[in-house]
Amino acid sequence: MRPIPAILILSLITLGADAYTEQKTYQVVGKILRTDDRPFGDATPVLFLQGAVTPFSAKALAAPDGQFRFKDIPAGTYTLIAALPRIGDTRRTVEVGPSFADAKGKVTVTLEIDATSMVDRDRVVSATALSVPETARQEYSRALDALSRRDIDGAITRLKKAVEIAPQYAAAWNHLGTIAYQTRQYQQAEEYFREALKQDPNAYSPLVNLGGALQALNKIEESLAVNIEAVKAMPGDALAHSQLGSSYFFLGRLDEAESQLKQAKAIDPGHFSFPQLILAEIYARKKQPAAAAAEIREFMKLHPDSEWTPKLRKSLEALGMP
Repeated sequence: MRPIPAILILSLITLGADAYTEQKTYQVVGKILRTDDRPFGDATPVLFLQGAVTPFSAKALAAPDGQFRFKDIPAGTYTLIAALPRIGDTRRTVEVGPSFADAKGKVTVTLEIDATSMVDRDRVVSATALSVPETARQEYSRALDALSRRDIDGAITRLKKAVEIAPQYAAAWNHLGTIAYQTRQYQQAEEYFREALKQDPNAYSPLVNLGGALQALNKIEESLAVNIEAVKAMPGDALAHSQLGSSYFFLGRLDEAESQLKQAKAIDPGHFSFPQLILAEIYARKKQPAAAAAEIREFMKLHPDSEWTPKLRKSLEALGMP
């Protein structure tokens, strides 16, 4: 089995699988379940649906029984975040598209959360974060509202207003970086993430996001150091493991890459960074074609609506491994 060219894998990582052409929207409905069967009580989950590779953000409160609903969601790849106040959050990649919807256009998701293993990305709320005035927070909230309407320019305007009011607002700098990254302005994204870390050196999100931006800019040695730091800071985050695995891969350190990518899959099998594709390349280079084909098949099963799925299927057929 011929290996998938590394340049193709890099394109898949940076472009993502969000190239949906249909205009139809869907409802994302589901239920949050606690593994210990305890009621949520006052710690009712807050749900966020964020675009994984394109700018988007929506928020919903779960009902007391854990049920939730997002309306008018375009087809695409999203990160579903279930956050419990003062505890942490659980994240999972969710695909929204025809293969996952019923006849009424509903995509149903069940998310189990274990309060003992939830990731606290805020860790310690810094004095810098506490110093952000309410006016800046309002601009940030309006930016998220704009993203829910797919008004990217409006969101950027609001976020820039927020950091103009409060230059120390690391979360706003990070969100500016996220939008820049998702619109493929990688150099701008790096600058925004570094500014966020300058304002709050202990912030996790801009740290892991900086690792991705550096990778997209082909600054692989730099990305390796940042991604190692991100994994140490948040070992339960699939994105950190996947990016670290990618850094190792592009440096030719295949065994270390394999280990990290497997950890990413264990945390979130359908993660939007596509760990299966780099694992397929690793196994191909190790002359393990059956293992490589298995990773590609797993990707196609998890992402049937991706524009890359038909291309990968044809590649397997051409190699006599349909």
